[in-house]
Amino acid sequence: MQQFLALTSPGIEILLVQELKELQAEQIIQKPEGVYFTSTIENAYHICLFSRLATRILLKLGEGDAENKEALYAAAKSVNWSEHFSSECTFAIDFVGVSENIRNSQFGALTIKDALVDNFRDQGFDRPSVDKHDPDISFQARLLKEKVALYLDFSGRSLFKRGYRQHTGAAPLKEHLAAAIILRSGWLDDPSKPLVDPMCGSGTILIEAVSMAANYAPGIDREKWGFSHWQGHDEDVWFEQLTQAKHASQLGLEKLKTKVFGVDIDSRVLKTAQQNAKNAGLQQFIEFSCKDINKLNNAFGTKGTFLFNPPYGERIGELPELVENFVLLGQKLKAQFIDWRIAILTANTELLTLMKLASFKRYKFKNGPLDCQFALYNIDEKQAAGHSNDVEFEQKDSAFANRLSKNKKNLKSWLKKEQIACYRIYDADIPEYNVAVDVYGDYLVIQEYAAPKTIDEAKVTKRLQEVIYFAPKVLNVPTEKVVLKTRAKQKGSNQYQKVSESKQSIVLTEYGAKLKINVWDYLDTGLFLDHRKTRQMVAKKAKGKSLLNLFAYTGSVSLQAALHGAESITTVDMSNTYLNWAQDNFTLNNLSGHKYQFIQADCLKWLKANSQTFDIIFIDPPTFSNSKRMEDSFDVQRDHIKVITDALKSLSQGGEIIFTNNKRNFKMDSDAIAQLGLTAKNISDITRDKDFERNKHIHNSWLICRKS
Repeated sequence: MQQFLALTSPGIEILLVQELKELQAEQIIQKPEGVYFTSTIENAYHICLFSRLATRILLKLGEGDAENKEALYAAAKSVNWSEHFSSECTFAIDFVGVSENIRNSQFGALTIKDALVDNFRDQGFDRPSVDKHDPDISFQARLLKEKVALYLDFSGRSLFKRGYRQHTGAAPLKEHLAAAIILRSGWLDDPSKPLVDPMCGSGTILIEAVSMAANYAPGIDREKWGFSHWQGHDEDVWFEQLTQAKHASQLGLEKLKTKVFGVDIDSRVLKTAQQNAKNAGLQQFIEFSCKDINKLNNAFGTKGTFLFNPPYGERIGELPELVENFVLLGQKLKAQFIDWRIAILTANTELLTLMKLASFKRYKFKNGPLDCQFALYNIDEKQAAGHSNDVEFEQKDSAFANRLSKNKKNLKSWLKKEQIACYRIYDADIPEYNVAVDVYGDYLVIQEYAAPKTIDEAKVTKRLQEVIYFAPKVLNVPTEKVVLKTRAKQKGSNQYQKVSESKQSIVLTEYGAKLKINVWDYLDTGLFLDHRKTRQMVAKKAKGKSLLNLFAYTGSVSLQAALHGAESITTVDMSNTYLNWAQDNFTLNNLSGHKYQFIQADCLKWLKANSQTFDIIFIDPPTFSNSKRMEDSFDVQRDHIKVITDALKSLSQGGEIIFTNNKRNFKMDSDAIAQLGLTAKNISDITRDKDFERNKHIHNSWLICRKS
């Protein structure tokens, strides 16, 4: 009998124990690091072929003290490595664990490697070579409480990979976790009943379920095994086990009467699922259809199981659709799926509350780095009776929905008159609903302001769910065109924080100017809505004159000035990304020529060095910045007089400076302004448009001129 260690993901260990018992392993002991067991080599081959829940099977080679480097080396040297593999084979060492003297895995692996190589040399053999990426044989050292255990990676890495999955969806579920939730769902108690995955993605759950119902050995299609170059490997015994597994699996498929159903709204990912099912040889047992889960009706029969792993709402654009999905799903289940079992794996447990169902069991799992819950529900008559009482998401009872409807009505005539496509319709009007809601043509952007720590997190989540459920309904926007972002105070970071990487954009119009808008990739979209009137003011003043636009962002002020007939425009910003965006805006409007300059530079340094003069200077600096490209930090309250002083050198006689910022309670230094021979007029009230009348602190604007 040999000693083994089976590894798996957190939450699956107890299921792995039961599986190993069924696979005839002996002396099974569950510990935090994995499941220990003993077995013959013959049965270990069988376990590798049939285990669905293990990620690796390790064969113990030796152990020893490892309180320091010398002891670790000695423990590794005591293993007769040449008995296990030939020097002609490449090898790799994984090292798991740390201690006071062995502080990182790389150091530990290097020590083991040195001992292994020296062992070969001492016996007169050639030194074997290391291959970290594709070794012939792999070993793992596990350090725990100053003891080290040395293992052969018997199965090889990623035992959960079945071999059928060529492509996956955006967030694939590993097969061993899929197997675990299938077991926990109870469907295998009677696999003749319908099984439905309404968000099936690449089909992993369904393929795994059919395979489990047939008792199909998941390892028979695996091409590479960890024991292949191990000198203790018995090829004849292995071939016998493999042949028996293939025969049993084929018989299981021939007897199988199961039919399962996969539904997904994305036709492209369904094609992947169909191909994966075909690769697994199980396509005849799985019926795929392209449908919206919100429109899914019960055409599957009675007393089945809904089993799925929905998106968790982490990526931009997911959560608004998911909120609607779960609200409607709860209603649909209680109306049409009486006597069904509902089983859902999610890291976003708040979504589960939207279904208004009472779970009878919950299990904890890890999906990669994410803590997840697997919730089980029985849709019985008692659950269904609550269907008529689902009033939490009635629009008439929502203070947020009522306020949004009121704002929509108040802005309607103004929007029509001004032909405005981009505007703010709600900005934390009700403190309990601490969000901003912006409209960009057909799209809706909801910005969630970070709540104070004193507010209960559950209440914050519930109110946000209410917002993202009602906002698209009140404003008649499809949920797939709703984008949710979180905006918090940026401590010491650049003012433009990236949140995604979609590289999408749309083109919208403001007072005749075509503008490139990106509602997905940044907290800001490329257009500061609160500066709509400011852009028009600057553009009119710049007609027939020269304009300098500092901290220009995506150049929307420069663009409006160009369309109003500015004689020349110099656009300066530190970010190459935003400067290119500004040039894209000019190209969209067929504007080009030497009179339009775009300069990538630190605006403060550039302004100090500049010798050219301008009739109009527009300055919209960040509230705070310590960008890596800047020598010093910038604080608009502390440094605004320095900026205005430097700008004065670049201002022509009779010229004007429009200075604006978004710092709440900003105070212009009137004494310093007077000492510079300037007058500064606060024009904040006249630069706020109708959609920002509710927020008096959205920005501060000043018109600065020399005293006459």
